[in-house]
Amino acid sequence: MSAAVLALVPVVVPAAAARASDPPMLTGMTAHYGFNGRSSTIVDESGNGHTLRVISAQGGRVRPVAHGPGTALAFPGKCTQPVCPHVALQSGDSADLNPGGRDIAFGADVLLSPGQTSSGQNVVQKGYSATSSQYKLQIDGTAGHPSCVLVDVNRPVIRMARSSVTTADGVWHRVRCQRAGTRLEIYVDSVLRGRTTVPADLYVSNDLPLSIGAKGAYRDNDQFNGTLDNVWVRITR
Repeated sequence: MSAAVLALVPVVVPAAAARASDPPMLTGMTAHYGFNGRSSTIVDESGNGHTLRVISAQGGRVRPVAHGPGTALAFPGKCTQPVCPHVALQSGDSADLNPGGRDIAFGADVLLSPGQTSSGQNVVQKGYSATSSQYKLQIDGTAGHPSCVLVDVNRPVIRMARSSVTTADGVWHRVRCQRAGTRLEIYVDSVLRGRTTVPADLYVSNDLPLSIGAKGAYRDNDQFNGTLDNVWVRITR
């Protein structure tokens, strides 16, 4: 079943910008990844044990790069060849990562240059829009506008809030998706840049992993082609 997409309302609300080199507060986090380790597994710094493993194909890999006081992870660059590298970071399945009907916020620090955009690049995702339920942060189109997506477990309608500004300009940006009741909002550098309305009973729950940087390590995986740091999920308990 294909999923319909509901309209969104872009907005701009002045606010103080956050520095993307400063990690977000860890208090109350469900999962947080600062990417400062040196192993093939990535520790969940929230203390909740949602360790990530690196999955790859066709030579795909992530590499550490300096960012602020620590490191970030660079993903494979844009590829237009028949065979391209694919890589994603995935957790194990955990009910703790399903918000159900509760409020949720999630986000990441992103660095993406204008020449590295594509039709769609996944930053954070859990679930699929057509076959389960979903929450997702992605960077859309050649213009590189981030968007936040929620899909209910029983109604495969894509509820999307898309940013009115690009984050594909070669500068670090902090992007946050936030569902609070019937509001789904997207913030870029602490400024509200888009919003839409979601049903009060919207429910997200699936048995799929949290996936960062792509859907998986396969063709057409919506590979992210920039650099990520401070990826996090916070579910209101």
